[in-house]
Amino acid sequence: MRTADIRQRFLDYFAARGHSVVPSAPLPTPDPTLLFVNAGMVPFKPYFAGEAAPRWDRATSVQKCVRTLDIEEVGKTTRHGSFFQMNGNFSFGDYFKEEAIAFAWDLSVKPQAEGGYGLDPERIWVTVHHSDAESRGIWREVAGLPDARIVARGDEDNFWSMGVPGPCGPCSELYYDRGPALGREGGPAVDEDRYMEFWNLVFMQYERGEGPGKSGYPILGELPRRNIDTGMGLERMATLLQGKDNLYETDEIRPVLDRAAELAGVRYGADAGADVRLRVVADHVRTALMLLADGTAPGNEGRGYVLRRILRRSVRSMRQLGFHDPALPELLPVARDRMAPGYPDVVESFARISDQAYGEEDAFRATLRQGTTVLDTAVAEVRRGGGRSLPGAQAFLLHDTYGFPIDLTLEMAAEQGVEVDREGFTALMNAQRERARADARARKSGGAADTSALRAVLDAHGPTDWHAWEGLTTESRVLALLGPEGPAPVARTGDIVSVVLDRTPFYAESGGQDSDAGLLSGASAEAEVVDVQRPLPGLVVHRVRITAGELAVDDTVHAAVDPEWRLGARQAHSGTHVLHAALREVLGPTALQSGSYNRPGYLRLDFPWRGALSPAVRSEVEEAANRALRRDLPVGVRWMPLPEAKQLGALALFDETYGEKVRVVEIGGAWSRELCGGTHVEHAAQIGTVALTSESSVGAGMRRLEAAVGIEGFGYLARERDLVARIAEQLGAPRAELPEKIAGLLDRLKAADRENARLKAQAVSARAGDLAGQAADAGGTLVVAHTLDGAADEARALALAVRDRLPRDQPGIAAVATTSGGLVVAVNAAAREAGRHAGALVKEVLGGRGGGSADVAQGGGVPAADLTALLADLPRRIAAG
Repeated sequence: MRTADIRQRFLDYFAARGHSVVPSAPLPTPDPTLLFVNAGMVPFKPYFAGEAAPRWDRATSVQKCVRTLDIEEVGKTTRHGSFFQMNGNFSFGDYFKEEAIAFAWDLSVKPQAEGGYGLDPERIWVTVHHSDAESRGIWREVAGLPDARIVARGDEDNFWSMGVPGPCGPCSELYYDRGPALGREGGPAVDEDRYMEFWNLVFMQYERGEGPGKSGYPILGELPRRNIDTGMGLERMATLLQGKDNLYETDEIRPVLDRAAELAGVRYGADAGADVRLRVVADHVRTALMLLADGTAPGNEGRGYVLRRILRRSVRSMRQLGFHDPALPELLPVARDRMAPGYPDVVESFARISDQAYGEEDAFRATLRQGTTVLDTAVAEVRRGGGRSLPGAQAFLLHDTYGFPIDLTLEMAAEQGVEVDREGFTALMNAQRERARADARARKSGGAADTSALRAVLDAHGPTDWHAWEGLTTESRVLALLGPEGPAPVARTGDIVSVVLDRTPFYAESGGQDSDAGLLSGASAEAEVVDVQRPLPGLVVHRVRITAGELAVDDTVHAAVDPEWRLGARQAHSGTHVLHAALREVLGPTALQSGSYNRPGYLRLDFPWRGALSPAVRSEVEEAANRALRRDLPVGVRWMPLPEAKQLGALALFDETYGEKVRVVEIGGAWSRELCGGTHVEHAAQIGTVALTSESSVGAGMRRLEAAVGIEGFGYLARERDLVARIAEQLGAPRAELPEKIAGLLDRLKAADRENARLKAQAVSARAGDLAGQAADAGGTLVVAHTLDGAADEARALALAVRDRLPRDQPGIAAVATTSGGLVVAVNAAAREAGRHAGALVKEVLGGRGGGSADVAQGGGVPAADLTALLADLPRRIAAG
């Protein structure tokens, strides 16, 4: 049974039993504690945590997931991958243990001809929490399982929580006995390779308190509504139903592995080391495909850095296998074809996906060349100093700054007879990881602490009555005030506090649009609104500065958005949509927005593209955007089901989570159609103008356009006009002739620079001859020591020129210092044969400050007066040793 069929069979089974089929959320998640969705329940987390009311009583989904905490371990075993899919069925206060267990058993053992998976019931084992006698009894009754195949386990294995105060409960896991060839007999407690877990049923029935780890925290009581969260590993079920030993041999992954083996000329199963690399390639190529499909772009931080590491590890693994040509153009299409039955969007978006992936591979190949140069220099330095080990800090620098893998550093250093301080490198890596983990823990605990009081407000009063789409003012009641120490009854002049209102006209920052600005005015207070956020689904929180009087809980206030600010915000957000559509009109559909930000007067838009846009293309994009404004295209808003919006071609932001009904903003109908919750103008002409101010790189394969919008756009154009007028006046030329006039000036400047350089070279040559003729004989070595009133590059040129004019058959050293404290030493071949080393001389003279190669080196950091004395003493040093 194909993986795609296993997926569909799961959804069909639960849909027939009253579950709403919920599409997979995008892998990038708005959850501030996560980079990517890492479990099937993550999109439902607000419902389980009580932060939002569930939209369904029962639901089912197949959720895309990525886990990358221990990415270096991928491929070393055959049980885990970085990308996986989780089949899940969920109950929100509807059914509980008995139905959940009955569903899992029925679907698992029902014959395939009747819509089940057809697993042998005699080979299924289950685990339960040691305290959960109820589940043990249900398994005996529903499945007829003997007690010997119902294994009791402790908190570490069979009790679930989110790791913070909130819902928790026991769980029950289903395992399948794959036979004695794969391990020892005795159930999952003895061997989890032979007995493969394929389904986990979580029974959320308790509320937990504060406490670390998976146990030791207090259970505060029963939840008012008991929930079900289950997760069946799709790849694991495919492993079982396709009769494979591990997930890497299933139909969605093995073809990528086979193509990699074919390219590298190796056979899977013949060599353990090669097998690990092939599994890394197969896993990482598929993971990268799915991350790129969901809008993640390679970058240097956050999600982008994870994707970059995954792509680079796949390329590096192919290199280790002996394949040095571009690998992704050969492998990514294979992954696309295998994932397409379950995810048609990987085909629709493949032009964009492949462009970004191939660009990243090209960039990494250049990085490998650069890193190799840095490594060779570092290794040579170690060997010159008589050492045998590359410092861990140097290996970490290569890894962290240049993206140079540690295994490549180890391999190439070993080829040159140098070891690597692996312990030092590991210590630095562990410190970096611990900082990342501490940051994640801080975000996780900080989020829980910061929102606990807000959650109480939400529970007590319900969602904020939000009117940002309808108007600019509301009469509102203050529901809560939160200061630095938590809830407060009153805030006074000068205080900065968070305010929750029962209703608000203020737009909360989201979808790339900055939050509104404005005022809260009451009988006894005035407050400036400086930020508006939505920390919990449905709850709007205003960050305000009290400018006069006292604001108290239960006060009535007039909430008013600054109308000029809102007008500018609407212009900028609609302008972003217009620029996006214009960009796609000029460059094609692969120029898909991957991020944006807009505030009054300004917008920026990021999109995948290899290479800078030419001035002509930038002008064409700008013209297409302003043509839409001149045509005064209508701006409309429609609500519709998400599938209908997708069918109409509406574009969605990849890191946003959408409900069953979505808001579609259209500008000129199909010309610009996007899912959007922002505020917009009524007609395109109201935007005023879109003036491109910048086009730049924000990472490999990613470009950024910036523009001034509305009155700020006109201001930008006016300043450009005035600048051109001043330049025309200064040059005494008509504006139309300025390009030719400036080009002529630049040509003359370049000619003058060339002539200046020629004269300098003549002067250096003449001076070099004079200095060489004045060389001092220091024990058979000719030494020239000279101080130059010039720059470091002039000193270097003079030192080399003097060295080249010394007799070739006699050791010679030229040392040139600058009045700013720099030193350059050049040594001829005869001196090098006699054991002289320019880098060692510079370090000796400067006390270790500086270095370089054997023939030329430089340094600095010594006061000029001291350097003059040191230089005068150089002939004596040379003669002495």
